[in-house]
Amino acid sequence: MAENKRDYYEVLGVSKTAGDDEIKKAYRVLAKKYHPDMNPGDAEAEAKFKEVNEAYAVLSDREKRDKYDRFGHAAFDPTAGGGGGGFGGFEGFDFGDLFSSFFGGGGGSSRSRANIPMEGDDIGVRVTVTFDESFFGCKKDVSFDRVESCSVCGGSGAESGNAETCSTCRGSGRVTVNQQTMFGYMQTQRTCSECNGRGKIIKNPCPNCRGKGRVKLSKKLSIDIPAGVPDRQNLVIRSQGHAGVNGGPSGDLIVEVRVRSHELFERRGNDLYFEVPVTFTEAALGAELEIPIPGGEKEKYKIPEGTQTGTSFTVRGKGMPDMRYRQRRGDVIFTTVVETPTNLSGEQKDLLRTLADSLGENNSKKKKGFFSKFFKK
Repeated sequence: MAENKRDYYEVLGVSKTAGDDEIKKAYRVLAKKYHPDMNPGDAEAEAKFKEVNEAYAVLSDREKRDKYDRFGHAAFDPTAGGGGGGFGGFEGFDFGDLFSSFFGGGGGSSRSRANIPMEGDDIGVRVTVTFDESFFGCKKDVSFDRVESCSVCGGSGAESGNAETCSTCRGSGRVTVNQQTMFGYMQTQRTCSECNGRGKIIKNPCPNCRGKGRVKLSKKLSIDIPAGVPDRQNLVIRSQGHAGVNGGPSGDLIVEVRVRSHELFERRGNDLYFEVPVTFTEAALGAELEIPIPGGEKEKYKIPEGTQTGTSFTVRGKGMPDMRYRQRRGDVIFTTVVETPTNLSGEQKDLLRTLADSLGENNSKKKKGFFSKFFKK
């Protein structure tokens, strides 16, 4: 009945003063949203799709829109005497035809999404390794849930292992329909209602997967963590994701590697940075230091006389391995921090004063000379 229908302007979400372009734009958005191919088996979406197409069929035609603005839905209700003429109602009209012609799909080019091979979804997991494990590389076990093809029915969903080919669409998932529409005689295709576009009929569902053809299983997999892997690196394990649909390939397993921080080294790229404390005498006279290297090694390195706090030195090729080029390694870069001696005895203080005098380091005179550069009379 006409009185049960929603206002066409409300259906498209436009005002009564909307122009043709605004109406067309609103229709395109809603028609794509509710198209049966995008919502297989969804009766509510199919009803909205017909409602959207019905509204557009009227509001996109100047003559029909004028009649609708004057008489409302009664303009097209043959029982209401509203002057609808031969247009009549919309019962039995496949508004998928309007969608196909509007979007340029034609009758035969539209393909069902229900029975085409589709790749399975990826699965994401996370694994945490120590700094040393990331340096040397290691193996880690990861556990995850994966959707796989049912082993009982071979993924067919049928108890016997073989689903029957739909006799209505002959396995294509689509049926051809010839119709006389408001736009003339049209031939188009629609999703087969008998098999919901799957092309197969399952009379006796498999008890293991309940007719779905796929089951969820828990898996454990041992994966290789390459030497030099950085924090937050994603490792892709091909074909270990969810199984595909209709013979499509499986997705991938994406493993995010988290590396625990080290108490000494800070990683920047493949280079490793840290600070080395040196004594006052080592800095002044120079010294041979033992520099720690990842993995428990030590490298001897001689710092020169007069080394200052904040001076950086580089040990080449002893940093992190490159994850992709194993023969390459970063550097170890250490910065010296000169430690000022504390808790000196009286004798030690006297020795330092003697040293200062021999170096001409009179604190009061030196300070006066230094600050005089900034504060001139």
